[in-house]
Amino acid sequence: MRDEYDFSKGRRGAVIPSAGKTRITIMLDDDVIEGFRARAESAGAGYQTLMNAVLRESIFETKEKPKKHVTVAMLRRVLREELHASLVANAVAEPAVTTGRRRGTYSSR
Repeated sequence: MRDEYDFSKGRRGAVIPSAGKTRITIMLDDDVIEGFRARAESAGAGYQTLMNAVLRESIFETKEKPKKHVTVAMLRRVLREELHASLVANAVAEPAVTTGRRRGTYSSR
């Protein structure tokens, strides 16, 4: 062991920097962190690795799972399907009452 060491060229931080990674400080809600820790424990991975994977999936498109943008046609198709299913369910649940009169006027007799 030497009597003196020269730290004039020393730098703070990790001795070997991680390629492609940046250390940051971030404030998150306690329940969010606990949720990620619980999921990571059951998955057998680190919670920060799981957070990174979730953020990556929500930001970037992948070849396996391309990001879907909602279009007007897509929205109309979904609404049409839901409206049709609702009308069918209501028709089965409540049979129409007809009195021979104009639509919207029901006799209480």
